[in-house]
Amino acid sequence: MPLDDITVHIDGEALQVAAGTSVIAALMLAGRMCTRRSVSGEPRFALCGMGQCQECRVTIDGRAHRLACQERCFDAMEICTGDNA
Repeated sequence: MPLDDITVHIDGEALQVAAGTSVIAALMLAGRMCTRRSVSGEPRFALCGMGQCQECRVTIDGRAHRLACQERCFDAMEICTGDNA
């Protein structure tokens, strides 16, 4: 049975993904290769894919420091990255 598509919003832009898609996969599908910025302003992105490096931290529905590699997308999810530069 195929999964239903859902809509998530990444930095305000809508993206349709299959239900259950990881947040990091949704970011990659959207071409967003920056989850946050380092103290010096360098773009950061997932490194380990299992929650240890914590480079994939994003804000989800107003909750900061969520690990994009560990979270699953759900309908109407609001994902905010540090890619504002």
